[in-house]
Amino acid sequence: MREVFQQELREVQERLVEIADLVAVSIDKATRAFNESNVSLAEEVIADDDLIDQRALALDELAITILARQQPVARDLRIVVSALRISASLERMGDMSTHISQLARYRFPDKVVPKSLRPTFAEMGRLDVEIARKLTELLRTEDVELAEEIRNEDDKIDALHLSVFDKVLGETWKGETVDTVDATLASRYHERFADHAVSIAKKVQYLATGDWVPETV
Repeated sequence: MREVFQQELREVQERLVEIADLVAVSIDKATRAFNESNVSLAEEVIADDDLIDQRALALDELAITILARQQPVARDLRIVVSALRISASLERMGDMSTHISQLARYRFPDKVVPKSLRPTFAEMGRLDVEIARKLTELLRTEDVELAEEIRNEDDKIDALHLSVFDKVLGETWKGETVDTVDATLASRYHERFADHAVSIAKKVQYLATGDWVPETV
């Protein structure tokens, strides 16, 4: 029975990695759709979000089954409970990708933000994609150095997020109301994507080291 239990725990980890992989693909496509005004990619992200949701739900059902049947304690219990919370964060990251893609689809064939903000969003997108890839590797390896790297990348996104607000609220901003709304929403979606990754990284770091970093998300 113990071997069966350990196999189930490995399956939980493998499923988390699988969902994280899907999320990494999703944000890569979403940011390219956003920056390139590529409606085909946007539609792919929106359609594929159901798969992320389904995989997250299946993982949650597995974790609940393990809790009911195996009644884990100590670190094993933390692993299963953390998996439920990580699954929820990954699902929300997929939602952020979808929201970014929806903006690209709504504004097609135009680009979502004015020219002056495009370099900022290109960099935010690059950082989100990098974070997603590092998160997948973190879930696969529990390499705590990756958790630190994710937090550092998140700090950069936070700074860019603030710069967007400074821009749209500044006296030199010439954008229409719709430009202001789109830029604000898009910046928030990019920033929240990274925040969820940081939340997951903290949970993995805790499981690996026993040291808890307080949540800020």
